[in-house]
Amino acid sequence: MDEKEEVKVESPAGPRKPSFGLALIPLISMALLLGIGYGIYRIKAQVLLVAAAFITACLGAYLRYTWKDMEAGIVESIKKALPAILIMLAVGVLVATWIASGTIPMIIYYGLKLISPKYFLVTACLVCSLTSLACGTSWGTIGTLGVAFIGIALGLGIPLGPAAGAIVAGAYFGDKMSPLSDIPNLAAVTAGSNLFDHIKHMFWSGTPAWLAGLVIYFFMGLRYGGRDFDREKIQQITSTLEKNFNFNLLLLIPILIVFYYAFTKKPTIPGMLISSGVAVALAVIFQKASLVQVAQAVNSGYSASTGLEAVDRLISRGGLMSMMETQLVAFTAFSFGGIMQKTGMLAVILEKIMKFADRVWSLVLTTIGTTILAALITGSSYLSMIIPAELLSDAYRKKGLAAKNLSRIIEESGGIIVPLIPWSMAGVYITGTLSVPTFSYLLYAFSNYFAVIILAIFGFTGFTMAKKIRDDETQPGS
Repeated sequence: MDEKEEVKVESPAGPRKPSFGLALIPLISMALLLGIGYGIYRIKAQVLLVAAAFITACLGAYLRYTWKDMEAGIVESIKKALPAILIMLAVGVLVATWIASGTIPMIIYYGLKLISPKYFLVTACLVCSLTSLACGTSWGTIGTLGVAFIGIALGLGIPLGPAAGAIVAGAYFGDKMSPLSDIPNLAAVTAGSNLFDHIKHMFWSGTPAWLAGLVIYFFMGLRYGGRDFDREKIQQITSTLEKNFNFNLLLLIPILIVFYYAFTKKPTIPGMLISSGVAVALAVIFQKASLVQVAQAVNSGYSASTGLEAVDRLISRGGLMSMMETQLVAFTAFSFGGIMQKTGMLAVILEKIMKFADRVWSLVLTTIGTTILAALITGSSYLSMIIPAELLSDAYRKKGLAAKNLSRIIEESGGIIVPLIPWSMAGVYITGTLSVPTFSYLLYAFSNYFAVIILAIFGFTGFTMAKKIRDDETQPGS
């Protein structure tokens, strides 16, 4: 019997483990792309993120990963975010219908009625908080009511630094606590938490910081208060709103529906859609709007033509299309993160980070530091939240901590700190709109940075650091 020769067939080499230096290349590339492209040339963030994802994919190919492997990583990353992305679309519908029904205009109207001449700083912060909470837009609030308050401050002789600080603090507090805003929505999406659980969790840090700011504004304002001022600008806004919308207590029903679904931990999207449906009916009944007009607002956003530019800028928003750019940023960022995760580069970086972040307090401090660094590099509220969330979400899962801890920290340390950075888009916008330099108001936006200090204390004490209770944390009650 002839002996058969054994033929050894070498199997193709599998993927290689990346070194720490190689794993850092995508992050350094992203920092340079965003710092120069976005920070200097104002190129759209999503374009730069595609470039960063391409560089990461090239490194993945060098590590012998196939495109099919990396594509699977992208799909898996985006798949995890889809429930929250659907909520963002529902928010666009909600904002448009609430404006069309008169719900948001009515809240703005009565918010402005709270103005007290004697306590300017407290009033400015309160009214901007209420307006931004109702509208879900810090920029819209600052660009309309903020401008009016700065004019009032000039007439009263109140220093513009404290006045602008109170406006910014109020506008961003309302923004971060509003389910209508893109900032909390994006924080929840990137961290993998539920929107309403995330907002409720922020009450522990955001509300004490806001109340502490109000106390300081109260005592600061006593030296400026007691004088009457010209209410013409505010009266113009309120009279224009009253002339263009019919107000009724029933217009609060859409808000009550959303709150009911949030506090009873029922599914978020059905509650938002039911609220929007009720708002459509109220728009037809009270505002005499046609279904065609409301449908156009749902798609493209509510377009106001009240005759007063300040009011038009404030309430011309919402709609499905208003969420598209935010979602593009999210999709491209998740593509970058998906490749980082699939190729093992993210794991290598996390392994180094976790050597320091071996306890809850050090993980919290690492998150705060990473988020603030991303904010300083990118100057973007969105990217300052997306980057640390992509890097650290696994670390929170390994520690058994709920995703809403991460989403709270990245929003308070990123999205709310960005307006205090002079070269950020928010800082440039606020300075240009209010004609007050960032360095003049940043110290007076107390609640913006008090919340970061409170979060650091929570990290050291473990207070309010919620434990993970289920795998899918996009569900209510997580």
